[in-house]
Amino acid sequence: MFDVVIVRYGELALKSPGVRNLYERILVRNLEAMLRQKKVSFSRVHREWGRIFITSDDPEAAIAAADVFGVVSTSAAKIIEADVDEAAKLCADIGTDIINEGESFGIRARRVGKEGPSSTDIGRLCGDAVWTRLESIGKTPKVDLSNPDREISVEMRQNKAYVFTDIVKGVGGLPLGSQGTMVALMSGGIDSPVAAWLMMKRGVKVIPVYANNIPFSDERALERAIKAVELLQKWSPADHMKMYEVPHGKNLDEFMKKCIVKNTCLLCKRTMYRMAYEIMKKENADGIITGSSIGQVASQTAANMHAEIYGLGIPLYHPLIGLDKTEIIDIAKRIGSYDISIMPTSGCGAVPVHPEVKATFGSIVKEEEKVDIEALVNEAVSNAKVIHMGDE
Repeated sequence: MFDVVIVRYGELALKSPGVRNLYERILVRNLEAMLRQKKVSFSRVHREWGRIFITSDDPEAAIAAADVFGVVSTSAAKIIEADVDEAAKLCADIGTDIINEGESFGIRARRVGKEGPSSTDIGRLCGDAVWTRLESIGKTPKVDLSNPDREISVEMRQNKAYVFTDIVKGVGGLPLGSQGTMVALMSGGIDSPVAAWLMMKRGVKVIPVYANNIPFSDERALERAIKAVELLQKWSPADHMKMYEVPHGKNLDEFMKKCIVKNTCLLCKRTMYRMAYEIMKKENADGIITGSSIGQVASQTAANMHAEIYGLGIPLYHPLIGLDKTEIIDIAKRIGSYDISIMPTSGCGAVPVHPEVKATFGSIVKEEEKVDIEALVNEAVSNAKVIHMGDE
């Protein structure tokens, strides 16, 4: 039995009052959007110092709220008056229902504010009430404050108290939309959705950009990328995402005809950065997100990553840079993108048999001079299609 969900946040509490107020308002907006998206009934989401409360008796409310970026944990709770005797009685009622013979219990008490009994006093009085009630019904109570079998928590605030038994771990991070917007290169493979999601977790809205390699890839690659973005959209219920599909096949064809073949992947990456940069400026965004992880593939050696960015002056963010593949896959499975990313595609037919793995920045710049890179980028971006997500 509960009538409210307690929403806890972490980093927000360290911000200045003005910034904290702004972030809390964004978090409330995102919570309301997530609850609506998951069709969870609620009547109100409101703020108090250090907490956000969702007025709801829907059993899915605490779970849905835990999936909102910025939320550290949630608990479905029962509201009572800020009275220790009433809290003790409710704890005893709950203890009777959930504590089995032979199980230990612990009371976790927290007092917000200086008025009234201390956290220690609340815990002791509520624990005594549970102990007495269990004895009265023939059970043998045991207290374990370190690792109890059952926990009952009491949070006493100025006017109300909240009693709960479960804590749902939240996704953490910062409220989505609190850190501006960035463009995210999106292939739909395992890495790029995870990279975008990690930046979303840090509060960044993302605009996915898919470089379509047709005729060097097939339609399945585009379909996979769209599904990956649709998955990310579920983590961004307050805003409809849009994805840019930029034709890139002509660019690859030019590189393969006019440049040294082993440099194709490096030229491809530099061109994708250039295309994404044009979209970034168009969207007034603040950076470009990639799925690069150092040493994972031939194009992501330290030397190659230097050559890829030399002279471009483009703000790039690599959230996966220090993760190994197993760590990235674990995140992909947790957020729901893994099954999408392993959908079969034809792969990229432009990848050379023996790609460059230790490029020098000077050599790649000279390779670019063999084509009209500015014209290629401008033509690709001008022919980009925009795919809107989340529309009914």
